[in-house]
Amino acid sequence: MEWLRGLFVEYSVIQAVVVLSLITAVGLVLGKVKILGISLGVTFVFFVGILGGHFGLAIDPQMLNYAESFGLIIFVYALGLQVGPGFFGSFRKGGMTLNMLALAVVFLGTLMTIVFHFVCGVSLADMTGILSGAVTNTPALGAAQQTLKQLHMEDTDPALGCAVAYPLGVIGVILAIVVVRKLFPCRSMNAGENENKAHAPFIVGFQVCNPGIFGKTVKETALLAYHKFVISRLWRDGKVTIPTSDTVLREGDRLLVITSEADVNKLTMLFGEQEHVDWNKDDIDWNAIDSQLISQRILVTRSEINGKRLGSLRLRNHFGINITRIYRAGVELLATPELVLQLGDKLTVVGEANAILNVEKVLGNKVLSLKEPNLVAVFIGIVLGLFLGTVPFIIPGISYPVKLGIAGGPIIVGILMGAFGPRLHMITYTTRSANLMLRGLGLSMYLACLGLDAGTHFFETVFRAEGLLWLGLGFAITFVPVVVVAALALKFMKIDFGSVAGMLCGSMSNPMALNYANAVTPGDNPSVAYATVYPLIMFIRVIIAQLILMLFL
Repeated sequence: MEWLRGLFVEYSVIQAVVVLSLITAVGLVLGKVKILGISLGVTFVFFVGILGGHFGLAIDPQMLNYAESFGLIIFVYALGLQVGPGFFGSFRKGGMTLNMLALAVVFLGTLMTIVFHFVCGVSLADMTGILSGAVTNTPALGAAQQTLKQLHMEDTDPALGCAVAYPLGVIGVILAIVVVRKLFPCRSMNAGENENKAHAPFIVGFQVCNPGIFGKTVKETALLAYHKFVISRLWRDGKVTIPTSDTVLREGDRLLVITSEADVNKLTMLFGEQEHVDWNKDDIDWNAIDSQLISQRILVTRSEINGKRLGSLRLRNHFGINITRIYRAGVELLATPELVLQLGDKLTVVGEANAILNVEKVLGNKVLSLKEPNLVAVFIGIVLGLFLGTVPFIIPGISYPVKLGIAGGPIIVGILMGAFGPRLHMITYTTRSANLMLRGLGLSMYLACLGLDAGTHFFETVFRAEGLLWLGLGFAITFVPVVVVAALALKFMKIDFGSVAGMLCGSMSNPMALNYANAVTPGDNPSVAYATVYPLIMFIRVIIAQLILMLFL
């Protein structure tokens, strides 16, 4: 049985893989168990790691550091790739507001840290460690440790306070999100969904009865509308056609229009009369509406199309077809000419059968070619992200240069690759399942290593005389700012729950809470909001950890 003991105790590559895999597997199984209707999911891997470390499980320190760092890098880079396409658009729509709210979380927690230092008598170094653990920000802890070395205070280590506060820092944000959902049920569960629905593609029928557009072309009519719409079909004298921009509208024409639900009333005034037919039902057989045209979804799989604007392909002019909607990452988009196409987009094409076959040749429509992710872009992006993370930023008044580190650099490059890669004709596409696999693998490795590292001295630290005090202070720093800012955002600023939850997770550097927010919220709003605030907030956290020690020690 000596070989079995060596498999779990003696340091080796095999031992490290076995221990981390075992911790991850047990954590993922237990994470599915619901307590009071709440399951922690992948977060439970962290707590299983703490128990393993407490009972003597350990791996080679260098191997532990490597696996922890590499897991975090994979997770944040894959997250950046996922949210990149919608990142800058969301920033224009409300990203500045989200960043201001996230900064409010940061500064409120920092103020509480300083107040607790003076009121409770906890040393500033320990309070900085507690703050780092409460907001689950290990780069801030590293910055604090470097600052203490520069101040010749190497005997004071804030890591102990960080280890004590970290577990409740993880679950504190999740508990705060649960409390917020209970306090604001209507807004949190329905408002964001209703807002997305109002701007999603909506199909409606109109009859041309407005004399102001009789004899005008579709292009001229569109200039009068100031609202985006696509005319899918035109019925005239018992025949159905696909209108072009030069088609002249006549009295009595029936139009099938794709627009947003919010613009229906305004387009009714433009065209004259809305038909009372529900064209948005899931069971509509579009190919049975008329015998001359068919509707088919075509997948973009040709790399030459990646990054091109829809209008530049001139598909309507060349083939006499119409593209009405585009599906991307589970989101339905209106097919406007300026929309930049990406690999994996699904285009709803209306036209004659022969024309659609020609469009298939242009776009690809070969599903098998997308099943293999482009790993070159993944690894090149990771290299660029780590390079950015090592670049020192000099802040006036602070002698120690600030770096984005292994978390900030890769997520920023991932966002940039996801957002601008298609525009530069770079193949950054990964299937949704592949992206989820990368994120899940990376986060599980990171949490297992983090738990093992913290578990060695965790319980003896918690049950020291001041341990419970540290625990309470850390939980207050986690919970209070999150609930206060969430109440402000939901009650007074009327921001949807998904975006608020993602913003809170990003402001607390908490990917585990983000995983929970994604599980209880439909759509990608939490991930987009997380990535919107994370780079700035992570950078600010690192600076503040140094400023607290430099200004108040």
